[in-house]
Amino acid sequence: METDRQIVLRRRIKVLTSLFIVGLILAGATAIPLKWELDVLASLTGADANSTGLLAEWIRHVHTALNQTAAQYPFLFYGTDWLAFGHFVIAIAFIGALRDPVRNCWLFTFGMISCVLIVPYAFIFGGLRGIPIWWRLVDCSFGVFGFVPVWLCKRWAEELGGLNQRNEWQGSNDDEEKREAARF
Repeated sequence: METDRQIVLRRRIKVLTSLFIVGLILAGATAIPLKWELDVLASLTGADANSTGLLAEWIRHVHTALNQTAAQYPFLFYGTDWLAFGHFVIAIAFIGALRDPVRNCWLFTFGMISCVLIVPYAFIFGGLRGIPIWWRLVDCSFGVFGFVPVWLCKRWAEELGGLNQRNEWQGSNDDEEKREAARF
């Protein structure tokens, strides 16, 4: 029989893991319609006009590059389709953590490592690709904000595993006591 603490831990793990999965799916889904998304963003921010400002200039620069790429080299977007696929597959893997967070606790470790690696990856490759530092910091924020829920889930899954072992041990002792009492 599960204790109240085990029920609370399972609920917390389920909520944060589900949130992480939804975040992965949304991040993947936004990698597919890039041209449309940037058209909307440029229109909403006024960056498609001759507005000034760091953000507007960056959006206009990216918008121009994306439109030229779409017109001349649309096959390059196949790479972002695969980026989306990678996000979807990782999200599917985390369903294992939803089903059995104790046995699949390694997924939370994997998630934490992945989130930490976003920071050097964004700085190294963003620098090589000419991405402004402030945008690389935005990219890094996904790693920081993604780390927190998987770290909490890992802690809770480990605590849940300890409670499960204690309950199993108590259950086996109770069975042994019943067998011992039945002998007399």
